[in-house]
Amino acid sequence: MLPSYVRVFFWDVDPSQFDPLHYPEYTIARILEFGDEPAIRWMRENFSASAIEAVLRSDSRLSRKTAAFWALVFGVPPREVPALALRPEEQ
Repeated sequence: MLPSYVRVFFWDVDPSQFDPLHYPEYTIARILEFGDEPAIRWMRENFSASAIEAVLRSDSRLSRKTAAFWALVFGVPPREVPALALRPEEQ
């Protein structure tokens, strides 16, 4: 179900057993973090903007750089992105 140019970003799963639409949060987060332009295009064709925004608003495992970039692209306020929250050691 994953095109070959997207499979490379899912090195930890068996592509013959993995249904990206069954695991949208994982799929979106992985592509946001590591995806290239073709993978991003595929993600945007297969997932709604609201689904992508929901991942930005819920996934604290995204890197700050990734979270800040995609929050800007999707117009999500930084205060609504857990990955951009200050960690206790930074306060």
